Order: sequence, then C-alpha cells, then structure tokens
Amino acid sequence: MKPLRILILSEQNNPDWISVPLVGYRHAEALARQHKVHLVTHVRNKPAHEKKREPFAEITYIDLGWIDTFYEWMFEKIFNSDFGSQALTAVRVPFYIIFEWLAWRQLQDLVQRQNYDCVLRLTPVAPVLPSPWARWTRSANVPFVIGPINGGLPFPAGYEQAQKQKEWISNLRKLYRLMPYARSTYREARAIIAGSSQTCSEFSAYQDKVFFLPENGITPNMIQQRRVLVDTSRPLQLLFAGRLVPFKACDLAIKGSAQLLLSGRAHLTIVGDGSEREALEELVRKLGLTACVTFTGMLSHPVTLQHFAKADVLVFPSIREFGGGVVFEALATGAVPMVSDYGGPGDIVHEGIGFKIPLNNETAAVEFIQKTLDELDKDRARLLELSRNGQAFAREALTWDGKAGLTSQILYWVLGQGEKPRLQPSR
Repeated sequence: MKPLRILILSEQNNPDWISVPLVGYRHAEALARQHKVHLVTHVRNKPAHEKKREPFAEITYIDLGWIDTFYEWMFEKIFNSDFGSQALTAVRVPFYIIFEWLAWRQLQDLVQRQNYDCVLRLTPVAPVLPSPWARWTRSANVPFVIGPINGGLPFPAGYEQAQKQKEWISNLRKLYRLMPYARSTYREARAIIAGSSQTCSEFSAYQDKVFFLPENGITPNMIQQRRVLVDTSRPLQLLFAGRLVPFKACDLAIKGSAQLLLSGRAHLTIVGDGSEREALEELVRKLGLTACVTFTGMLSHPVTLQHFAKADVLVFPSIREFGGGVVFEALATGAVPMVSDYGGPGDIVHEGIGFKIPLNNETAAVEFIQKTLDELDKDRARLLELSRNGQAFAREALTWDGKAGLTSQILYWVLGQGEKPRLQPSR
C-alpha cells in the first residue's frame, strides 16, 4: 500500500518519560517508519526529541506560554504532582483545547489544502478529553481518527483499595459529555480506536467504527533469551512494578506471596514509589518478611527492565488498570504475568502465557496468588513453558511496528483503500 501523509496530534509525546508520553512517542515513531508523519506535540518535549534520530517528516511544537506556567504551578501546588489524579484529568480539558486551538491556527491552511490524507490524535488517551479537530477537519474533508483511547473502568466492589483510591469526581465522570466538543469528537471521528474491552463497550453506540487495539506495545530489543528456569533449588524471583498507590494493590501481592517468602522459596522485589510505600513497608515488617522483600523506589526505565529480565513472575493484582504497560514488558522479557482479570491486563493475558486473578474480593485474590505461586514453585518446567510462550506472543502480537501496521489498516479502511480490519476484543 502507498505510504500515507498523516498529521499526528500527540500533546504527550516524549521518549525520555514513561506512561502515556512514552506510549505516544513509540506509537508515532513506529507509524513514521511506515508513513510520512507530521507530528504535533507540546514544546516541553522538544529537548528529548532533538536528542533522537527520528523518522518524522516534520515536527511542530506548540507553546502555550504563560498558560503553561499556570498549569505547572497548579499541578505542583494543588495536585501535588500526582499525574494519576482523576480531578487533574478533568481540569486539563481547557488546557488541552487551547493546545489544539493553537495547533489549528498554525496548521489550518495545510489541512484545508489537503496536505494530509488523515489526522490521527494519539494522545492524550483519556476519552474525557475532547478534540475540536474532529469538527474542524470535517469542513476540509480530511478524515479524523482518535485513539487508542482508554478509560471508563469502574472501581470494583469488595476491595478496600478501591475505596481508598476513588475520588469524588469519579461520580461525575459522565458529565464530560456536556463539555465543549465532547459529542462532536466521537460523532465526527471516522474511526475510534479503543484500548480495552471496557472502552469498546462504552462506545458501543459507534460500534461500526470502533476498533480494539491495546494502547501499549514493546520494542523488539526487549525480547532477550531467558536463562533456564527449571532449577528448583533456587528461590522464585517475584516482581511487582508500578506506582505504590491503593488501586495498584501491591498489598495483595505481598500477602499472596507471604507463605512462599517465609519458607525461603521466593524473594519479592517491589519497584516503584508512592503514597502507600510507608504502609506497605509496615505490612512487610508485620508479616516478618523484611529479609525477603526489597523496595527499590523509583528506577529508570532501563534499570527497571533489568529487574524484569531477572524475574520469574510478575505479581500485579492491580484492580483498575487501563493499559498495563508493565504486563507487556513482563511478556517481552519472559517474566510470567499474574494479573487481575479486569481492565487492560485482563484483555492481554490468556491461558498459556500467564494467570488471571478472579475479581471477587481481597481474600479470594490472596488465596489465588498463594495457590498459583505454590504450584509454579513445584513445577518449574511449566514456568519455563509459560515464559517462552509469552515471549513468542509478544514478538508476534505486541511490537510497536505490528501495532502501527494494524493502525495503518484502520486508516486505509477510513480512506476507502482497504478492507475493514477485524479488531475486536476477545471478551
């Protein structure tokens, strides 16, 4: 197929960061290897981009001036630099609309002259952040595509972690439909790419143009040959990686692995930091696990991947996870993932590559983790099989280049140049 001319809107797009900015960068970079891509991003990302040898045909940086200064002050002073706050996501709406308005002012003439085949908004991923470009591009007859978007996952009942994490603004989430451009964003979009089965269901009214594509991906160099795992004489290496906040449920990982840890048959490494760290360290002391649990704090992405490469099992019982990038990294590096059967991780992990913890309640989750780890400790051959299957699955289905190829199929269909791809969630 002929390479496309794609204008990508990606306000969060940074190769040196983690989470959404890194996802935006990796996805845009992979698309740029297959098409002619003009990237539009925030000026804060410019230093990181300038250090890279990138395949983008062009990059436009948007500077909000004093508005950015005000946002940074608010982020630090009011939201305590908590980028995971749902209230912060809501507050970001006017800032993001200003970003897109400034981008439109700079690029309006090029769009109206149809210098691009289509416009793709990659980030932000939150569906509550609308895009006025969906309406603006319609008059220029340039198709607008949005996604992968991911969100709308309710907090599950029966978990103390959910009650500790849930913010009052969660009850007002549906009101985003009343915000400017909220309805036209999805009505005018020619395709909506959803990053989870939950988000697919939330946009079921547009099911004829909704496609499932996980928001995360991996680079091929993450997939390295694993050491032999069948040696039953050594302790299992367990890993938890993520922010130490209530909904990540690291406490369930500690409780579920406690029996094996106390027996000397395992060691748990906890990579990350957050508001729950002190309480988690106290839990470790209370259970007598100090000698067999290591807290590393926040680490750089390369160093974190070194821990993945050494781990046998990723114990990640997060009860409200949209993308679950750590699950992708576990599969790539050969660590067997154990995740809650919910959200993004539940969409990715399947029998043969890992385990899904039934989302019933805390007690049931702890019992499942304990039983499964005990079985894996006794059957290292199965652990090796799961590890190899996971790496094969990552190589075949989860690379950024593969994801860019599937995105391309959607774009070609939107432009009437290809068949409609069959991209629906498995559940």
